[in-house]
Amino acid sequence: MKPSTERPNILWISLEDTSPRFGCYGDPLARTPHIDKLAAEGALYSNAFATAGVCSPSRSSIITGMYPTAIGTHHMRTEHTNPYTPELPTPYFPVPPAYVKTFTEYLRAEGYFCTNNFKTDYQFASPLTAWDEDGTSAHWRHREPGQPFFAVFNHIYTHESAMWGDLIRKSYGSLSDVPSVTDPDQVTVPPYLPDTPKSRAALAKYYDLIEEADGAVGALLQQLEEDGLAENTVVILWSDHGEGLPRAKRWPYDAGIRVPLIVRWPGVVQAGAVSEQMVSLIDLGPTVLSIAGAVLPYHLQGQPFLGNRKKPRTYVYATRDRYDESYDMVRAVRDRRFKYIRNYDPQQPYLQWIKFSHHHAMFQELWRLELAGQLEGDARILMQSARPAEELYDCESDPYEMHNLAADPAYLAELERLRTAMEDWRKQYDVWGDVPEEQMVRSMWPGGIQPQTAAPIFIAINTQNAGIEPASQETFDEPTAILLHSATQGASIAYTTDEGEAPRWKLYTGPIRLVSSGRTTIRAKAVRLGYKDSEEAVSSFVIVERSQNL
Repeated sequence: MKPSTERPNILWISLEDTSPRFGCYGDPLARTPHIDKLAAEGALYSNAFATAGVCSPSRSSIITGMYPTAIGTHHMRTEHTNPYTPELPTPYFPVPPAYVKTFTEYLRAEGYFCTNNFKTDYQFASPLTAWDEDGTSAHWRHREPGQPFFAVFNHIYTHESAMWGDLIRKSYGSLSDVPSVTDPDQVTVPPYLPDTPKSRAALAKYYDLIEEADGAVGALLQQLEEDGLAENTVVILWSDHGEGLPRAKRWPYDAGIRVPLIVRWPGVVQAGAVSEQMVSLIDLGPTVLSIAGAVLPYHLQGQPFLGNRKKPRTYVYATRDRYDESYDMVRAVRDRRFKYIRNYDPQQPYLQWIKFSHHHAMFQELWRLELAGQLEGDARILMQSARPAEELYDCESDPYEMHNLAADPAYLAELERLRTAMEDWRKQYDVWGDVPEEQMVRSMWPGGIQPQTAAPIFIAINTQNAGIEPASQETFDEPTAILLHSATQGASIAYTTDEGEAPRWKLYTGPIRLVSSGRTTIRAKAVRLGYKDSEEAVSSFVIVERSQNL
């Protein structure tokens, strides 16, 4: 391994449902001093985008470095329904190809201490092999002395539901009470939404929630300072997708997929820099691997946006499919200026029934005014009963994406260029987009039953019994090494020598050496994304006399 001084620590700070409404992005109403300071000490990216405008598909691409449509994670809330057997409460988890892992496995294999505090929401269960610590107490401070870390902290209180009530806070508790500070009369309501006192109050509350998030960011940065780690830690701040407003969250318009991205890397990233390069959140994992000097598997579909393996990106891509109760299929491609959107079901209305989102005050205002015959102008765009088959926007001159240029002959060249880019992308990465979800589930869960990873076996290696699988307990008169193996293709293995119900699971990367006399009990589980974890395998090994080092 490289010396820890050559391998920087990496801190991710992720926000929920957050568009770039920060002071450093030019928003005069924002109160974000800690985030603004972070940007002043690092680089601000003005063209960062999610692969989907909703959390689970987006987060699945972030943790795997793969497009959701390539691995079957493009439908929202697969863990809450099973379309193969909808009458049963059993959820289904998409099953990616066997070689797909959480990218943190590669970091752990390189000796990084990886922690997640605390949200996952990957469309599949977070595997034991993904994190050294995963939960509300996970922290870089629990690592071994000198061990480099990759730590993720997810701030959840900017979630859309916080704009209409205290759902998030009732579920998870609150860091602090958020006072109503923002003046509703000062907010700017997007033109495609009704500008009413109720709408303004909801948006004002969102600014207050962003201020609270800024405080949480400041607290984490202060902890780095207290630990003397600020100079050797890369800090990356981002959001899983755009803000939780109608025509933003769940949509591939910029309000739904354009996100803040700030990187501070002392001595490497120029302080105060503003980058216009195109970045997709699918690039986050490969970038971390590049920064850490870890292996970059060939199958990764994201690419590093900084570091010595940085690759330029011309386009970003986004999708919309089944979200909660409603099916849809929308694909989008964007460069620095133009956005092309294709609606595969143009007969669909914009406002499909998604129960959760309709708690929002602005959705309620849309319906109230529409039914009263008082909704007018651009605010009626979401109430249309059909959509255009194609949309083309000049995002520089039309940042709200209100003026569709797809039928304008003056933009035919741009339209055809982006059509081609989308078709090329779909051929390579839209593996499951045209496949009915039920058919996909049948192929991933044969007979409607989740596949299970084969339990690990223990193989003892020593001079007397080389390569022979031991019984539940084996005695050796000299040091030995224990190999772990699972017969499931693509399986990873977690193991522990701890006792009790809450052991610390390690990632198996090679033979476990037993050189001390006495008994060692090893517990192991095999995991694969989308599969049910294997049964726990347990075996004990006793070395009665230590004759030599292995």
